[in-house]
Amino acid sequence: MQREGKPKTRVVVLGGGTAGWMTAAGLAKLLPDLAEVTLVESEDIGIVGVGEATLPHIRGFVERLGIDEATFMRATHATYKLGIDFRDFGSIGTSYIHPFGSFGEEVAGVGFHHWWLELERQGMAAPLGDYSFAVAAAKANRFAPPAEGTSLASTYGYAYQFDATLFGPFMREFGLANGVTRHEGRVTSVERDGDSGDVRALVMEDGRRIEGDLFVDCSGFRSLLLGETLGEEWEDWTHWLPCDRAAAMPCTHETEDIRPYTTATAMPAGWRWQIPLQHRMGNGYVFSSAHLSEDEACEAIRVAAEGEPLADPRVLRFRPGRRKHSWSHNVIGVGLASGFLEPLESTSIYLAQMAITYLIELFPEGGAIDGRDRDEFNRLVDIEYDRVRDFLILHYHVTTRDDSEFWNHVRTMAVPDSLAAKMDLWRKAGRIEKYADGLFYDASWIAVYVGQGLLPDKHDTRTAFADPHRVAAALERLRQEIDGEVARMPVHVAYLKREAARLAAQPA
Repeated sequence: MQREGKPKTRVVVLGGGTAGWMTAAGLAKLLPDLAEVTLVESEDIGIVGVGEATLPHIRGFVERLGIDEATFMRATHATYKLGIDFRDFGSIGTSYIHPFGSFGEEVAGVGFHHWWLELERQGMAAPLGDYSFAVAAAKANRFAPPAEGTSLASTYGYAYQFDATLFGPFMREFGLANGVTRHEGRVTSVERDGDSGDVRALVMEDGRRIEGDLFVDCSGFRSLLLGETLGEEWEDWTHWLPCDRAAAMPCTHETEDIRPYTTATAMPAGWRWQIPLQHRMGNGYVFSSAHLSEDEACEAIRVAAEGEPLADPRVLRFRPGRRKHSWSHNVIGVGLASGFLEPLESTSIYLAQMAITYLIELFPEGGAIDGRDRDEFNRLVDIEYDRVRDFLILHYHVTTRDDSEFWNHVRTMAVPDSLAAKMDLWRKAGRIEKYADGLFYDASWIAVYVGQGLLPDKHDTRTAFADPHRVAAALERLRQEIDGEVARMPVHVAYLKREAARLAAQPA
């Protein structure tokens, strides 16, 4: 609640689209007594509008705002997502699924993957993915929400795959209904305080002045406030993540089946995505312009895409990296204005959501910004970006591919010290670095390490003292139990239709 004697903080969000309307809607809904939210956007300025896949954290955001999932999914033509199927990354012809869920369970204080590594050493293990509920369900094209409690059917999560061009308008409608004030038009100049350097107002093309205490820059790659006005430096990570282009092309569905997962297939100069929505298939080629021309990339996605094209390929240009500080003076960058890491693990919307969450937790009451809150925000944002960066680099670096200049480069390049330390810990002991803040925990790292062929030299020695036949029998029972549970789930498209029918039957 608003504290007595303190006025609301006037928040001005610059830019619509996904990041802008998520920010405005989140602040208006969750801080109604602390924030007075205004959003400025121009219909003449387009949005990126390509990112279609998300991580399970988006569910928490939707639920926290009180949005009905079925209503949200119908409005955005969304499907469910249980993980990402990676093909040809470790070597050509191999594949694995990074699941939104665990592999087995800890036994006698020893992580499941150590038991699996011991059986794998003895030639007695099935593929690691066979012991993941999410992987089994994805392969079977089946979906149902996780069960409550601690049963086997509770060991996974899910995300959404939706039409990004519809998500922004959906959040705009929600934000306006919760008190956000919207101003249409272009910003021609930015007024700053002569002493503090803080932004005081946005000046519109028609002469209007939009004043505020706190400004959130959601102006995309241009970063009008944080980058252009305040000159906040960009930290370029292209030397680690050389993909800097994407050629996107929507297509029709080839079959009635709709997969509950995203597919990422390695290509000679990057990788291509397939994202199934209710009404179409999203296709795109993320590539390095140093190794492939835009015309060649467009032709490659035309050849590789599933279904009939609904539009010509659209090329997007970007630079992987982040601002040195995402909160400078009284300006906070959210989304592309703060940083961008290519879409390999569907992290863009998560990174925007994360920044919104930290802003809510460190929100300046009455417009008074505490420098300690600003420093903490920047510390937390930097941790998130750095850990996502390392995880993405891992997908490229852990490979035996030598069939193109691109793969030779990423396989042999020097990686950040933080990633080198994580890989060294895995190689020497089969362990995953523990941390409380940041994205991607044990199961995610294990999925990529094992899926791309990097097995550790050693693992927990306690597994060697157990009877391997008893362990193998236990793992086989687990695999059969997973298969049995998955067989009772509805197919993905049937579940989507059932939910649509349920929503349609509800009173208006």
